[in-house]
Amino acid sequence: MGNTPTEIVTRFAPSPTGDLHIGSARTALFNWLLARRHGGKFLLRIEDTDFERSTPEATKSILSGLNWLGIDWDGEPTSQRSLQARHKQIVTQLLNTNKAYKCFSTKEEIQKNRESAKESGDSTLFKSPWRNVDKDQHPNKPYSVRLKTPEHQILKINDEVQGEVNWSNNQIDDMILLRSDGTPTYMLAVVVDDHDMGVTHIIRGDDHLSNAGRQKLIYQALDWPVPIFAHIPLIHGEDGKKLSKRHGALDIKSYAEMGYIPEGVINYLCRLGWSHGDDEIFSTSQAKLWFNLENIGKGPARLDLKKMEFVNKQHMSKAPYKMIEKYFDQYLQNIGEDALSTSQKLLLNNSFDFLKIKIKTFSDLLEQITFIKVNRPIIISDEKLVTLISNNKKLLNDLTPLLQNVKWTRDELETLLLDFSSSYNIKFGELARPIRIVLSGKSHTPSIIDMMTVLGKEETLARLYDFS
Repeated sequence: MGNTPTEIVTRFAPSPTGDLHIGSARTALFNWLLARRHGGKFLLRIEDTDFERSTPEATKSILSGLNWLGIDWDGEPTSQRSLQARHKQIVTQLLNTNKAYKCFSTKEEIQKNRESAKESGDSTLFKSPWRNVDKDQHPNKPYSVRLKTPEHQILKINDEVQGEVNWSNNQIDDMILLRSDGTPTYMLAVVVDDHDMGVTHIIRGDDHLSNAGRQKLIYQALDWPVPIFAHIPLIHGEDGKKLSKRHGALDIKSYAEMGYIPEGVINYLCRLGWSHGDDEIFSTSQAKLWFNLENIGKGPARLDLKKMEFVNKQHMSKAPYKMIEKYFDQYLQNIGEDALSTSQKLLLNNSFDFLKIKIKTFSDLLEQITFIKVNRPIIISDEKLVTLISNNKKLLNDLTPLLQNVKWTRDELETLLLDFSSSYNIKFGELARPIRIVLSGKSHTPSIIDMMTVLGKEETLARLYDFS
C-alpha cells in the first residue's frame, strides 16, 4: 500500500435516502476490516446534505443494518449537514488565495454555451468567462464559486485497485464548490470532511473513480495530503448487469428478514471481490486478520444467491448454539413472529443437531420447527391432510398402545415402527406420513423419529390421542 501512515483511518459515508444497500454494506465492510486489521479507526459520516431525500428513518435503518452485521465504528456518527459552516470557510480561503473564483453565469447561459459548443464540435466543458475577472468588475447578483483547475496538466491517481489512472486537465471543468444558493457541493464537502476527520484511506465503488481526480485537485489547492484511494468494482447480478430491483433483495434489512446469519453475510460479502488464497469459508475474526487491498479484484463481482445460501449454511452449522438462539430471536422479531417460550427454546436446543443438517437460513429453521411451535390441539387446515389422517385412524390407534410400552430411545422407536409397518405390510413412509401430520400439522417436517425423541413420550402420545 505504498507509504502507509502511522495510523490508518477509514470511513463509511452513506447518504440517508434508503436502507443499507448490499453494495454499500460491502464498502463499509472493506473499510472496517482494513482499519481493524491495522488497529486504526473506522469512522461513520452521514452525508445528509440532500435536504429533499435524506430522512432520519433512513439514517436509523443504515445504522441498524451496520449493527446487525456487527460492524462497529469509532466515536459518534458525523452529520455532514452540520458541517456546512466549515465548508463555506474553506471556500472563502480558496477565494482569498486565488484558487477559486466567483462565477455569475446563469444556468441558461451555461446551457446555451454548451449547445453552441456541441453544434460547432467543440468541447462542451463549460469555460466560465468570470475566471480571471477582477473583483471590482463583479456585478451585484447571485454567484457560484468555482475551483480554478490548473491548465495544461496531466492529473494522476495511483489507485490501490485500479492502478494508475490519468486525466488531462482539459477534460475537467472548473467545478462548482459553492452553489448560487450558498450550499456547498458534494465534491467540496467530501474533501473537507475527510481531511478534518483525518481519513487516510478511502475505499469506495469504482463509480467514484472520476470523482477522485476532481477531489485531488481540491486537496492540491488546499495543500492538504491526498488520501490513499481504492476504488472497488461494483457488484453485478448473475446476468452480469449492474444490480437493480430485478435481481431481488438489494438491502441488508432484506437479508436479515430472509433469515441469514450476520457472519454468513460478512463472509459472502468479503468474497465478492476479495480473496484470501483458496479460503471460501472463514470467520469475521479471520477476515479482520487477513484483509488487505492487494487481493481486491479488478473485475465486477457477481451476486450469486445460491452461493450465498451455501456460505450461510456453513456458518449456521458451525455456530455455537447460543449464537443461533440469539440471532433466531432477532429473526422472529424482525418478521413479526412470536418469540419462543422457554420450553420451546429447550426443544430447539435438543433438536438443533439434526435440524442444522438441512437448513440454509432461519427461514428454513422456522419451517422445520413447526412441531415445536405448534400448540395442542393441533388444527389442520389442509383438507387433504385431514382426509389422510381420517383414512389412517385405525393404523394410528393400533400403534398408540405399542408406543405406551416401548423404551423411549431412538433405536427402540425405530425398531418398533419398522416392525409395525412390516406387520401391516406397508412401507415405512406410509406409516410415517400420518404420524408426521399428527405431530406437527404439516406434511414436510424433520424425521418422525427425531420429532418423537425431542417431544418425548408424554407429548407424542398426547398428540396421537388428540386424533384418536
